[in-house]
Amino acid sequence: METHRMTHRNRIEQCLMGDVPDKTPIALWRHFPVDDQTPDGLAGAVIDFQKLFNFDLVKVTPSSSFCIKDWGVEDEWRGNSEGTREYTRRIINSPDDWIKLQPLDPFRGALRDQLTCLKMICDELGPDLPVLQTIFSPLAQAKNLVGGQMLLVHLRQYPEAIQTGLKTIAESTRRFIEAACHRGISGIFYAVQHASYRLLSIDEYVKFGRGYDLELLEVVSKKWLNMLHLHGEDIMFKLFSNYPVQVINWHDRETFPNLAEGQSLFPGVVCGGLQRVNTMELGSPEHVYSEARDSILETNKRRFILGTGCVLSITTPRANILAAIKSCM
Repeated sequence: METHRMTHRNRIEQCLMGDVPDKTPIALWRHFPVDDQTPDGLAGAVIDFQKLFNFDLVKVTPSSSFCIKDWGVEDEWRGNSEGTREYTRRIINSPDDWIKLQPLDPFRGALRDQLTCLKMICDELGPDLPVLQTIFSPLAQAKNLVGGQMLLVHLRQYPEAIQTGLKTIAESTRRFIEAACHRGISGIFYAVQHASYRLLSIDEYVKFGRGYDLELLEVVSKKWLNMLHLHGEDIMFKLFSNYPVQVINWHDRETFPNLAEGQSLFPGVVCGGLQRVNTMELGSPEHVYSEARDSILETNKRRFILGTGCVLSITTPRANILAAIKSCM
């Protein structure tokens, strides 16, 4: 294979095999507030961002409400630097409301819009550029239906009701993933937000999270590139080391494990190495380049994709993104 003709897919495939590709793969992603409220708006923003920076994979980041909006939640854009929207209406107000949930139809409403968006992106970018659709875990979706603190209250006081709700959310999510798999994606970016000792015990996560995670990841078992995202600090990394995914992404600059430790615990590829606020948003290009090179050397250029622990802030300077790209050469 001539390395100068290596496609993004070739580069990621070599990384997955444990080989050293022609250059270190890089993937950075962000929210696109306001644009993310229509299929063509989000698709256009994602495509333009990719054409500007030429990353090795595209992670499609809709607003977190895309998967639950058809149940009646409401949110609005209020200027958060992460690009996230604020929830203004929740639809779970009592334990009985979990039982009333019914699975959503992926070919209607906001879910249909996201499928349309995915097809537009995949058709435009082509098969040599991996595209991943963000999928929020059932627990993460439940949090947005009821509110963060109330979710923990319901988990501990009304476990049977919330289990019923989580089963419905998982079924709705399964239907959407199955439909998304026919839109040209290479896999999913599976976002877990509650695998933190600050929120739950391991037993609680196993009871309310793990089974649904594995059920949904089974749906994409034939896809070649699935990435797991473990959000937050004090994460239960070891609990996820045998998840059936090719890549794990987490806030490695802020919590255990570091990249080298992550590689020793997980047999696949690790994604991270850049602190998204102090370095990417607030640091200088020189700081970005230095931190990126440290990460590349720490992993010996193998089984590693340079990225951040979560979304880039929408105010991240262009010069800092270019510095991260330069570090991979």
